[in-house]
Amino acid sequence: MESEIVAIIGRPNVGKSTLFNRLTGTRKAIVDEQAGVTRDRHYGFVEWGGRQFSIVDTGGYIKGSDDVFEDEIRKQVLIALKECRVVLFLVDVTTGITDLDQTIAGVLRKAGKPVILVVNKVDHNQREAEASEFYSLGLGDYFTISSANGSGTGELLDKVLEHLSKVSIAPEGEEEAEEERVPKLAIVGRPNVGKSSLLNALVGEERNIVTPVAGTTRDTIHTRYQAFGFDFLLVDTAGLRKKGKVHEDIEFFSVMRTIQAIQEADVCFLMLDAQEGIEAQDLNIFHLIQKHHKGLVILVNKWDAVDKDHQTMGLYKERILERIAPFRDVPILFISALEKQRIHKALETALEVFQNRQRRIPTHELNEFILPIIENQPPPATKGKYIKIKFATQLPTRYPTFAFFCNLPQYVRESYKRFLENKLRERYPLSGVPVEIYFRKK
Repeated sequence: MESEIVAIIGRPNVGKSTLFNRLTGTRKAIVDEQAGVTRDRHYGFVEWGGRQFSIVDTGGYIKGSDDVFEDEIRKQVLIALKECRVVLFLVDVTTGITDLDQTIAGVLRKAGKPVILVVNKVDHNQREAEASEFYSLGLGDYFTISSANGSGTGELLDKVLEHLSKVSIAPEGEEEAEEERVPKLAIVGRPNVGKSSLLNALVGEERNIVTPVAGTTRDTIHTRYQAFGFDFLLVDTAGLRKKGKVHEDIEFFSVMRTIQAIQEADVCFLMLDAQEGIEAQDLNIFHLIQKHHKGLVILVNKWDAVDKDHQTMGLYKERILERIAPFRDVPILFISALEKQRIHKALETALEVFQNRQRRIPTHELNEFILPIIENQPPPATKGKYIKIKFATQLPTRYPTFAFFCNLPQYVRESYKRFLENKLRERYPLSGVPVEIYFRKK
């Protein structure tokens, strides 16, 4: 089951970033460290109750003086409402209801999307009583939390999952079944790395055989591409569909679209700018692709504009692999979307990664290969206890997931898990695909 997007909305200083950090389990909000960028881009991944979803903090996008706050926040609310599945509307019990809270609530009441009112900074009984004034916002019941210490967030997440369970299950149908058989490719990356140029290079020449596929289940347009022997779906990104009135805050919109495109895709092209290299924001997108267990091909665009010799490509590739370690088994291609250099090679590679993601290894074959390796190099003993792995199998998931059955799964170290993953990658074509390994009690 694919995850969905949850947006945290609220005026400045109500604790949105603190709640974001609490829910994602991070120590600080994810930001772009590039000099000159004035707005944080907060987006991450939440796991709760066996479910997973993406979360976006709109707070980092507000900038300017007091007189532009209301206008800017209204834009954020409208964009988030279009792109997310559930809204967490955060307010502050210590200040009570403000005019800006009223403005946001007015927009949310008309939205027709699930809105959960969250009253923050409720850390004692007196504030619990004071929270009742927020009923007057007209959004129904509320949840009281303290994002600083985490109280109330468990109940809040349970409520979020109730809403997601109603919308994240795609209805069955012939069109959906057809889509499942066709690889879904998404082009993602920071603004201005050349995503639209690549899309234009792919669909521009053969426009007559590129058609929108009707009936997709999540208001996402997929474009069928059948040319030069290829057959796949391009997942909607900002470059594929024009959206009305989103140019005012294109950075925030691009973040929402990036997350949605990753969720919809089987394989993602992560585009980098050859002249800028891999930066913090590229790594954020890379980690989202990983956590959603999607296939990955890294495209270094604008390679034609780089001064190079016979060593440049090798050094550049190694720098990228160092930044994304320990997941190093990733195809990296150097392209020029503008000059149409190696764009068909990129498609070929993406389809290979799609096949790798679907790869199934028979249980008897897996055990014949891996058990002798384990016997020859068993897991190191921990606290005097010896770990014995007796059996392995691939689980029936949409991406390569393996279960190893042993006597003491809790003592297997992360380094040994990576050792087994590397052995599997040496034997089987799994390039570009995140691999999950679990240890279970025999």
